[in-house]
Amino acid sequence: EQLKPTVQWLRDVGMDDSQVKKVIMKFPALLESSQEKHLTPMLLWLQDLGMDVPQITQAIAKFPHLLGCSLSNCKPTVQWLKDLGMDGSQVKKTIAAHPKLLSFKSKIHLIRTVKRLRDTGMDDSQVAKSIANFPSLLSYRET
Repeated sequence: EQLKPTVQWLRDVGMDDSQVKKVIMKFPALLESSQEKHLTPMLLWLQDLGMDVPQITQAIAKFPHLLGCSLSNCKPTVQWLKDLGMDGSQVKKTIAAHPKLLSFKSKIHLIRTVKRLRDTGMDDSQVAKSIANFPSLLSYRET
């Protein structure tokens, strides 16, 4: 019973059948997610950040688990990005390009990455711009 409403919800968000199929294959548990408790609140929050339909569908397609993330974890991450000096446009660009960032529970490696960038001589605005242009920098881990 849950299958059809969830698939329809993804279509209503703006995803085509090919994208819906890939999302379900990557995150089958999504079919059991509550639209009212999880899916719609996440969608509304992403829209409140200023993300448009193509950015939202891009983020979901790249990281379907985004729809399973807790807003109580996502909101501090966005605030952290803003505290770095990112403006709203940079934040939504960063999330669209690297939505997995919102799933990080620990900010330790994010903080270390920012410190490494600052250690190269970058000021805060340069760090924010670098991260906005290359969000995957934040998932880099030293080996």
